[in-house]
Amino acid sequence: MNTTNRRDFFRKSAGAVGAASALTLLPPSIRKALAVEAAVDTGTIKDVKHIVILMQENRSFDHYFGTLRGVRGFGDRFPIPLASGKPVYYQPNSVVGGPDIQPFRRDSRVGNALIGSGTPHNFPDMQGAWNQGKMDRWIQFKNQATMGFYLRDDIPFQFALADAFTLCDGYHCSILTGTDPNRIVFWSGSNFNPELRKKGINSTDTDSEPVNSRCWPSPSNWVAGRAQQADGTGQKDPGTGAYNYKYVNNSFKWDTLPDVLQKAGISWHIYQNMNNNWTGAMNGCLAFESFRTAQPGSPNYEHGLTGGPAAADGAVNFLAQLKQDVMNDTLPQVSWVLPTQALAEHPGSSEGVAGAADFISDVLAALTSNPTVWSKTALFVTFDENDGFFDHLAMPAVPSYDASGTLMGKSTVPLDGEYFDASVGSYLNAADTTSGKVRPWGLSSRVPMYVVSPWSKGGWVNSQVFDHTSLGRFLEQRFGITVDAISPWHRAVCGDLTSCFDFVSPNDPVVPKLPDTSNFPAINAAQKLLPTAPVTTAPTTPQPLFQETGTRFSRALPYELHTSARVEARGMLQLIFSNTGTQGAVFHVYDKLHLDRIPRRYTVEAGKQLSDYWNTGATDSGKYELWVYSSNGFVRTFKGEALAADAAAFKPEAQVCYEPATGQVYLKVHNTGTAAGTVTVTSNAYRGDGPWPLEVAAGGTGTLHWNLDDSGHWYDFTVSGANFERRFSGRVETGKPGVSDPAMALHLKG
Repeated sequence: MNTTNRRDFFRKSAGAVGAASALTLLPPSIRKALAVEAAVDTGTIKDVKHIVILMQENRSFDHYFGTLRGVRGFGDRFPIPLASGKPVYYQPNSVVGGPDIQPFRRDSRVGNALIGSGTPHNFPDMQGAWNQGKMDRWIQFKNQATMGFYLRDDIPFQFALADAFTLCDGYHCSILTGTDPNRIVFWSGSNFNPELRKKGINSTDTDSEPVNSRCWPSPSNWVAGRAQQADGTGQKDPGTGAYNYKYVNNSFKWDTLPDVLQKAGISWHIYQNMNNNWTGAMNGCLAFESFRTAQPGSPNYEHGLTGGPAAADGAVNFLAQLKQDVMNDTLPQVSWVLPTQALAEHPGSSEGVAGAADFISDVLAALTSNPTVWSKTALFVTFDENDGFFDHLAMPAVPSYDASGTLMGKSTVPLDGEYFDASVGSYLNAADTTSGKVRPWGLSSRVPMYVVSPWSKGGWVNSQVFDHTSLGRFLEQRFGITVDAISPWHRAVCGDLTSCFDFVSPNDPVVPKLPDTSNFPAINAAQKLLPTAPVTTAPTTPQPLFQETGTRFSRALPYELHTSARVEARGMLQLIFSNTGTQGAVFHVYDKLHLDRIPRRYTVEAGKQLSDYWNTGATDSGKYELWVYSSNGFVRTFKGEALAADAAAFKPEAQVCYEPATGQVYLKVHNTGTAAGTVTVTSNAYRGDGPWPLEVAAGGTGTLHWNLDDSGHWYDFTVSGANFERRFSGRVETGKPGVSDPAMALHLKG
């Protein structure tokens, strides 16, 4: 590709970003956030002097952004297959029977789509809906509302925020359950006792949080007789002075992130109203002894249980305190902002998604009130869990056990201690029989993550796998601390969020636009006059899948993944998973001839390799069809007849190699047979040339290679011959920024 064409390709990609944003209006807070240049001193993460973290409530990625241009949404060309053989978007309506339930718009024009209408979201129903990776019981264990999603017109602020800064489309909540368990990971690095995990012991509910239990000290949710303290004791309420913070269930002993920061001499504060904080549920630190025993005057009490000045009515104006600290240049090095219950973005929040948008805008307004401070600040906005809202992507998790106790996969990282022992207590639904009592903690579904800062503006997407431990990892990178509770498996699979930033040359003059949010009371008043039913149940006539076409700028990723096959004697098929990148990854294998089985999952650390076998001769007369999925659209399919191939004179096998320096992809076809033969290579997307016949001599190797500049280094081709078919799709990482998948959603236009 010549220089002119390359520039034109990226110019058009950038134009797609600007065109979508130019239709909206820009409120003052966002104008400031985009206009202020980053304070570049060292050109490294050390230039970030203030880290601000805001966690909202209960939205999945597809629920918000399945239709957004340039992300892995409803236009994914490789949806995982269900046991029915249909794509994951066709969820069986097993509750009442009838047609499958497909994603449908929660249309705010015809119904009250912006307030209310959540779904079950606790450990039993999450495990049941996920079905250990089969992903086919969302309707059975949730309800039809799980499949609802928004369009840009419904949530313009959320879409425009993504168009203005950086959106992560590979960020997952950590635990297959609800609020408290995920927030405990978020605030400490783990949901289960790290000391037991180090000994290889799986935790029960005594040493972990499978369901909401430990973060609810408000008297309105305190069950008399179950508190550890007697009446008249407890922890002092900073708002009233009464000793009414009493806790149900035992406390955890490992360090929270604030504990780690405090010991390292790093300043921190939680901006919140402890008495309007969903009864404490949004502060995961309340599960820990160091916070439950904190008394007035101690750092954990003053910075972790108080949030701002009290108004005349007793309310805590924590946003005023945040703005004052920004204006005075006394903002701590690390801050958490917790919303009030009304503005938490939870489906049950009274002000809905429009009010939550205004709250985020207010946080930005406070942070940008002093441009000098904002020039050194990074804001992370994410969600604790998905509320049970559907997300189509395979969840990168440790391998599941099947009903007989067989581990369905492998890992180069030790897995002992990475599971929940559900044999104690009642944490599984009786209808959930796919596995036994030992269940993976996660990862769980994707949730949105916005990275808002002077180093991350411009409408980027980052497709690296992250989860709630990634915030702790980012703090590690910035301050040189160690969050001991984060497990080796999470460190292998989940990134540290540094790839979301351009610390070297961040000051992009392009200024996308965001809408005003101050009219949210009028929006909500109008919504409350509309009926709920039209937007919480699937339409009689299914809506066609939709996603905006076009690309967006995409951050460079640390992945260099490989999967290849080997047909051996008597129909044995071996898959080899290797990772020559710098970040670990999970490979998911769906057996399309046995979709009733739990998919196997393989965790492969950077620089390592795993292999496993399928005995096709014993089960399918040698036939096989295996689909392999991993990060950022990595797909490999292996189809054929192993017994016939083993007996043939021409025995081809294909291998894909990368040349990161030039962005090229190489295909090597090895022939271990005694006769020459020919395979055909066909392009499935991105290019209009081919097919290419490739003759391979007996005992020889044939090679083809392509320059991928024209496609932003994306590729998709099939190699086929007698009893043999292999498909390879993904992106070659060059170590430089690129673009999102140009073929995303194009097939939906046909």
